[in-house]
Amino acid sequence: MNSIDTITLEVADTQAAANFYKSAFGDDLPLDFRESDDPTSGFRGFTISLVVAQPSTVHALVDAAVAAGATTLKPATKSFWGVGGVVQAPDGTIWKIATSAKKDTGPATRDIDEVVLLLGVDDVKATKRFYVDQGLEVAKSFGGKYAEFASPEGSIKLALYSRKFAAKDAGVPAEGSGSHRVVIGCTAGSFTDPDGFVWAS
Repeated sequence: MNSIDTITLEVADTQAAANFYKSAFGDDLPLDFRESDDPTSGFRGFTISLVVAQPSTVHALVDAAVAAGATTLKPATKSFWGVGGVVQAPDGTIWKIATSAKKDTGPATRDIDEVVLLLGVDDVKATKRFYVDQGLEVAKSFGGKYAEFASPEGSIKLALYSRKFAAKDAGVPAEGSGSHRVVIGCTAGSFTDPDGFVWAS
């Protein structure tokens, strides 16, 4: 099964980015950094979600990210599906921290159970077919609205949403242009998807 192993964020200052993420989310995220000054503006077309076990961990990670320099896009709040919040890192990457649990079962931790890369795409059905052709396996699919791919344990999960709804979920306008400022490290080979996201083996 093909899988995503790393996410490389293209940032203006790699050391500053590394320092931020260590302070905000710890040392265990599958992140790399490389320097880039490629033009980018507005929504970059993707978000990264950190799935955790309980609400207190959501609050702890959101608070740590804001203390390290992130901007709050959506404060951590309870909803019908659980608890979640959205922040934007100083480098511009949007992060969602969420849990499906509505009550704590223990003290807050900084443990992250799953990392999900959500791509906002122009045509969910067409992009899903493209990724199936690259050897990824669909795990969930809801017509042209959402698709999620199977991921081996310990790898990064890939999901697709329309660009409009990905931006709405993140709390930002859908408009944006220029570089996505991300490279997806995978076992499927090197290619560029229909929405311009670059994959590298």
